[in-house]
Amino acid sequence: MSSLTWSTKSIREKDIKRDWHLIDVSGKILGRIAPEITKFLIGKHKTNYVSYLDMGDYVVVVNATKVKVTGRKDKQKVYTRYSGYPGGLRKVKYEDMMKKNPQEIIKKAVAGMLPKNKLRDRRIARLFIFAKETHSYQDKFELKK
Repeated sequence: MSSLTWSTKSIREKDIKRDWHLIDVSGKILGRIAPEITKFLIGKHKTNYVSYLDMGDYVVVVNATKVKVTGRKDKQKVYTRYSGYPGGLRKVKYEDMMKKNPQEIIKKAVAGMLPKNKLRDRRIARLFIFAKETHSYQDKFELKK
């Protein structure tokens, strides 16, 4: 009888290769595109994914001003934050946030879908959101072509 040994090679942190993904959200629904962005940030699209390593890629999102929401969310959705002090509750309507800072809408949707653990800050730091079509990471995508 031969003594074959099988072992699974696990990936090390220094072997992780990070790619760049460009996502155009113009005309797309926020609740449908956020999980797709989250998948790239976590790294679940990779064949050698392990949950205990930060294997995610860089994601560049363009046209944040053109993202859509379904139903009456554009009129009814409210973003709240609380400072912890009396009178520290702040509420911002979706319409106002879209006019003032549309990038924050996508960032909050994606951050809410990321696991709440030690890797979360590093993953959200690899997300770059731009309100218009132009972005400063053009060179990363020209290298792929």
